[in-house]
Amino acid sequence: MKRLLVILILLVLVGAGAYFFNQYWIHRFDPLIARQAGIYRIDPDLVWCVVYEETYFRPWKVGNDGEIGLMQITPAVGRMWATETGMRDFERQMAQDPKKFLSDPERNIQIGCWYLEKFYEQFRDMPGAEARMVAGYNAGASRAEEWNRSSDNRQLSADEFITRIDIPSTRAYVSSILNRYRKLKAERAREQQQLQANSNANSAGGGH
Repeated sequence: MKRLLVILILLVLVGAGAYFFNQYWIHRFDPLIARQAGIYRIDPDLVWCVVYEETYFRPWKVGNDGEIGLMQITPAVGRMWATETGMRDFERQMAQDPKKFLSDPERNIQIGCWYLEKFYEQFRDMPGAEARMVAGYNAGASRAEEWNRSSDNRQLSADEFITRIDIPSTRAYVSSILNRYRKLKAERAREQQQLQANSNANSAGGGH
């Protein structure tokens, strides 16, 4: 009986440790994401979901097609960003050692947010712009534009847009990110409601 109790306690401790380590792991870049998303006017929750999908917060990851870092930035996108900044030092670093440059977490997130902003500007007035943004991020601007066209020139809903994605991996990518994004937004809304309810209860209690 005593041995069973010890085993149960150990299992609880291991489970709690695994939970808290995972929470640390998936949120340790939150300040960087919030800062760069704010600069580029992108929802940090969407950026977080992209990082989750791309690398599960592993800054050292290199993709099969040469994508680098947390947001799997390609050297081509990195060079575009460096050129647009007009900073010759960035251009030089990208030319000399793109892997080292793009492996830096904050720089990687900065470039990823810059790239997402381009799709935001392109699709911001569309319903469910996030679907188009992450599709473009994954498959490129020209494909996102193609999937966004309708024969009757009407604006497609997010679900209609997703059904038009003819690359299975991109369709799965977009669906996975949006599902996680919606769950995160729902969780944020519940937290806000709870905070508001607690605030109202405290105000009511203080009035007596």
